[in-house]
Amino acid sequence: MRFTLSVALTPLDQLTELAVTAEECGFSSIALPDSLFYSEQVSADYPYTPDGSRFWDENTPWVDPLIAAASMGAATKEITFYTSVLKLGSRNPVLLARQVGSVANLTGDRFGLGLGVGWAPEEFEWCGVPYRRRGKRVDEAIDVLRLILDGGMVEYHGEFYDFDKLCMSPAPKRHVPFYVGGHSEPALRRAARVGDGWASAMMKLDDLRDTIARLNTLRAEYGRADEPFEFQAVCIDRFGLDGYREQADVGVTDVITVPWVFDGLGFDAPVEQKKDSIKKFAADVIARF
Repeated sequence: MRFTLSVALTPLDQLTELAVTAEECGFSSIALPDSLFYSEQVSADYPYTPDGSRFWDENTPWVDPLIAAASMGAATKEITFYTSVLKLGSRNPVLLARQVGSVANLTGDRFGLGLGVGWAPEEFEWCGVPYRRRGKRVDEAIDVLRLILDGGMVEYHGEFYDFDKLCMSPAPKRHVPFYVGGHSEPALRRAARVGDGWASAMMKLDDLRDTIARLNTLRAEYGRADEPFEFQAVCIDRFGLDGYREQADVGVTDVITVPWVFDGLGFDAPVEQKKDSIKKFAADVIARF
C-alpha cells in the first residue's frame, strides 16, 4: 500500500516545499484538489458532508491542479501527482487534453488524472456547459481525452463532442492513468468500465469495504478483473499503523492523508510545522508499514 499527501486548502507558497519533503520521506504521490470558484450561493448540496454544507469559504486558497503539478514536478524527481479529483463536467476535453499532455511531459510522466463529474450546477452553467445530462457528457469527454492522449492523428464524432482529424504533439510517453471519483452507482460503473483506479471522498471503513467489493464485482462484469486497478481512499475512522493495515485488508492500495491534522495543526499552519508532521508520519507509519 502506498501513501499520498493531500495538499487540499494549503497556502500556495507552501506547495513546493511540502512536495519536496514528501518525496524525501517516502510518500508516493501528491493529491491535488480542484475547485473552479466559490459561488456565494450554491443550488445543490455538497455530497460529502452530513448536512450538505461546504467546509471551505471564499477565502480558502485554491490553485489550478495542473499548474500546481507542473510547478511541484519541477522541484522533485520521483514523486507522482494526481488530481483528486478534477471536475471534468465543466471542462472542454480537447483543451484539457492539451493541458494534461503538457503536464505529463513536463513531469516526466509523473501525472495521473483523477476525474469526476462535478456536483455544483453553477460550475457547469457559468462555464457555458449544461448541468443536464452531465454524466453522459463526461463519458464522452473521457473517451475524447483517452483518444487524444494516446497520440497520433485522431477524430471523434459523438453526441456532445465532434471533431475531424487532429494531433497533439508530443503525446505522453506513457499511459496517463485515469482515476475516477464518485460514490454513486453510475460513478462506480464508470470507474470499473474505463478507470485505472477509483478515488474516494471521505468514507468510513465499512463503507469503503462495501464499495471496493462492489467495484470488484463490476470490474469482473466488464471483463477487467485481472487488470491493474488502484483504490485511493480518504478513510475517516481508521488511523495509525493498525488502522492503515485495516484499510489494506479491505483492499485500499493508496491512502490519501494530511499528516499535520493528526498533530492538531490547521491548513494555514506554518510550513515548517507541516514538514515536521510529514517527517513524523513517515517515521511512525510509512517506515514501519
